Amino acid sequence: MRADGRRDFRRLDGLLTQPLALLGERNYRKPVWHVSVRAAPEDPILSDRQWAEVAQEVMSRTGLAEGEDEDGVRWVAVRHADDHIHIVATLAREEGVRPEVWNDGYRIRDACREVERRFGLRRTAPADRTAARRPKRGETEKAARVGRGESARGLLRRHVAVAAAGTRTEAEFFAALRAEGVLVRRRHSTRALGQVTGYAVALADDCDSSGRPVWFGGGKLAADLTLPRLRRRWSADGAARPGSRPLSGRHMSSRTARAVLRTAVRRAADDTRTATEFLNLLEQEGLLVRLRYSKTNPDEITGYAVALPDQGEPLWCSGGQLADDLTLPRLRRRWGGLERDEVRPEDDLTHEERQAFYDDAARAAAFATSQNRRHLATDLYAAEDACWAASDALHAAGKATGNQHLRRAADAYERAARAPYGRVPRPTSAGNALRTAARLLTLAGVQDRTTVSILLLVSRLLALLETIAQIRLLQQRQAQADAARRARHHLEQVQTDPGSQLGSQRDASQVPSQVSLAMAGFPNPWAPGPSVGPASPPRSTGRSPGPRPRIP
Repeated sequence: MRADGRRDFRRLDGLLTQPLALLGERNYRKPVWHVSVRAAPEDPILSDRQWAEVAQEVMSRTGLAEGEDEDGVRWVAVRHADDHIHIVATLAREEGVRPEVWNDGYRIRDACREVERRFGLRRTAPADRTAARRPKRGETEKAARVGRGESARGLLRRHVAVAAAGTRTEAEFFAALRAEGVLVRRRHSTRALGQVTGYAVALADDCDSSGRPVWFGGGKLAADLTLPRLRRRWSADGAARPGSRPLSGRHMSSRTARAVLRTAVRRAADDTRTATEFLNLLEQEGLLVRLRYSKTNPDEITGYAVALPDQGEPLWCSGGQLADDLTLPRLRRRWGGLERDEVRPEDDLTHEERQAFYDDAARAAAFATSQNRRHLATDLYAAEDACWAASDALHAAGKATGNQHLRRAADAYERAARAPYGRVPRPTSAGNALRTAARLLTLAGVQDRTTVSILLLVSRLLALLETIAQIRLLQQRQAQADAARRARHHLEQVQTDPGSQLGSQRDASQVPSQVSLAMAGFPNPWAPGPSVGPASPPRSTGRSPGPRPRIP
């Protein structure tokens, strides 16, 4: 104690900092390692001896000071209250070696789970990288200052997830982001000229103190939003290389297939200027192309027909069957400047075609549900791709309908979608069906929000999320199961909340009865379901550097 009664920490400070002199210039820029460990409110109060075991477990698991390691770092643990302690260490070993603290947050999480098991505390999720990156404190406070409802990181993650769900190539992905007003910056390889290895995004109104945009790489948003993992999502075989997954016609009706073909052919005609370029681009898009040759001149191409792959019997449609201005002679006159481009609406889908898109998306969701139910009894891990692709379907549905509850469901579900440790699942038929559904919803755009088609789509998604929650529970991934249930709770609000855009302005002719839904094989979307509320927010902990662990 000092003469004035205050505590004297000079001796303790000297003992802790003494090993730093051995490192000299090799010291960390910030050599103090600090972590706070807190118990949940419902947990029993631990004794000083038990908290000492907690501190020793943390230091041992991180490798900073193992039990029999006399040359470990010097550290102290301070108990400030009944429910938490602070551990402080200096990052210098006794023999003059700088300890490694890279990714120490994952090792601390393992220590927390071991202590939870040992003392019967509330079990928490492992550090399996399925959770999205949380905004930092400064980002949250900045959002509050500028009057933004959420952090820039959260907004950008939603924009990127929605764009990735509705596109199949990098070009489409970056174009979709720019269309939403998101700033995009590509990262190029330092070895291969012209090769894109990553990207970063920013909001136009989110700037630092110097007025420059604050950029976030895909990996800073979520583990599955890096460019290599997006490329695996878009490629047909799941390989991490630039390419596109052909839009399969397996889960499409003839009306939907014809509308999709017309959209693809019209886009290809707008992007090319010769027949050769046009036909090559159709094949690059993964469409089946059949040419018609002149009877008098066998080398002259007079027409074409296209079809989608993966259909039992391909639905071949000629250019004239798709639209009058898509025949090859009309396209040649247009490319040659002999015919003026017709003025047409940006979206030339009919109401019936748009409704068919939603119906086919609902059938794809039902197919994925049936496949996942089979995996419940056979192989739980065969459903990983469908769990991942369900996020695309939810994001696309939220974007297409503009419904707040669907958007919240997509945000809440994200953790349930990801495989642990950033692994990318192998593509499956169920996952491809859900990606097709996401693509169809993106192409369909805004539908009349009171139609039965959307209500039935929501009911199919409800059944899908319930199955996924069961899968995650059987896999002993409680946090992911809770995420699926929270998403299902938001979906139920679509049907029950009178203020929601889908739930309002319904009349008897638009709402199917319980009997008609049962006869059609749909679960009743207005039947009372389990009430699953959002999880309680975690209590804050402090730690520097690295992630923030806790013992809830």
